[in-house]
Amino acid sequence: MGSNPCNKISHSEYYKYEVKTVDTRELFARLIKCEAGGEGLARMRAVATVCMNRVRVPYGEYQRVDRGDLRNVIIQMCQFSCYKTMIGGLPNTQNIWTATPEDIHYQVADWAMNGGIYSGVTSDSLWYMNPFVPQCPNFFPYNQTGYWFTRINQLCFYNPMPAYADT
Repeated sequence: MGSNPCNKISHSEYYKYEVKTVDTRELFARLIKCEAGGEGLARMRAVATVCMNRVRVPYGEYQRVDRGDLRNVIIQMCQFSCYKTMIGGLPNTQNIWTATPEDIHYQVADWAMNGGIYSGVTSDSLWYMNPFVPQCPNFFPYNQTGYWFTRINQLCFYNPMPAYADT
């Protein structure tokens, strides 16, 4: 199993901005725009589906830590690069605070929050990542509790293995 790079950043580095003033719908729309906004409707819906899958999964880390709350899923430490204002000690200028959502991002957020599941991924997919290479790694995240399921544009999507239940 790989090491977790999240162990190397501080809580204050990760949570630079106060999120209490932004409602959950806007926070979700900002995340969708930042993570997939320029990649078309399919990728935005796939990303939104993964977020909502984390809300709905009845076991494992996301249920234990986030307790079925979308806001908690979005702000959970080390989950989304777009939520970080610093990556590797350098400013991350592409983050949810610089991504002003447009109508389409709110529409995708509403679609997902109302039960939409993008057919290109599954109701099981819990992770996605851009490997910046042509081939998706077989396993993700770092604890290797997910297996590669599909690729949409530059993103690889992963479903949980039985070991995820113990996270």
